[in-house]
Amino acid sequence: MNEIDLSLLLALLLCHTLSDFILQSDAWASQKQRDHWRAISLYWHVGIHSLSSLAVMVVFGVDILKAVAAMLIIGLTHGLIDVLKSYTPPRRVSFFLVDQGLHLAILAAVWWWIIDASLSGFPVELDLLWQPQTLLIALVYLVVMRPASILIALIMRRWSEGVDTRGTLADAGARIGMLERFLILTFVLSHQMAAIGFLLTAKSVLRFGDLYEDRDRKLTEYVLLGTMLSFSLTLTLGLLTRYLLSVL
Repeated sequence: MNEIDLSLLLALLLCHTLSDFILQSDAWASQKQRDHWRAISLYWHVGIHSLSSLAVMVVFGVDILKAVAAMLIIGLTHGLIDVLKSYTPPRRVSFFLVDQGLHLAILAAVWWWIIDASLSGFPVELDLLWQPQTLLIALVYLVVMRPASILIALIMRRWSEGVDTRGTLADAGARIGMLERFLILTFVLSHQMAAIGFLLTAKSVLRFGDLYEDRDRKLTEYVLLGTMLSFSLTLTLGLLTRYLLSVL
């Protein structure tokens, strides 16, 4: 496996993350869950996923017939998995992980099938953009935003129903979580580990201040549990990314 092969894999993973989490709205996901294979959003979603994957393979110089075949495999299997998932109970961590695991396994299998010496590269002006290091950093930043937010929300679901969130801003917790994960990842990749401790301390002080003022222990514990989960996940991904960058 050469550098171009690795870049292709990372680019396909980037396409998957964008298509599944950024370019798919909550309304689309809800419609798929409700209408199953009849949902129009399912076909839009599969189309976006398929065409973006095809575009990446063409850029990397994959033979057009093999690229089209790979696109059809990715699109059809993605749609089938999404339809099957729509018949399972919503908002379950296990089904979310199985769903993503199947998508990624198929993507990896297709990538293994299409890579060969014919991947001759892409225009010189795109070299920096498509280097493995650049793609890896872009991918991990995307993962710690929307996908991580969904995973954390699913894990915290068992406690969220008993928490009184009246008086809080709509979706503020999710937005704060995305911002803090962005900052933590940036600190890890720039070797500023002390700043992470400062960020965690500052947020903890604010939450314990709320506990003192509002006596809302349950909400405070819920927020701190979510914070620790968010910090741990991002720190792990950041350290893994830093290691991979050192060996690429």
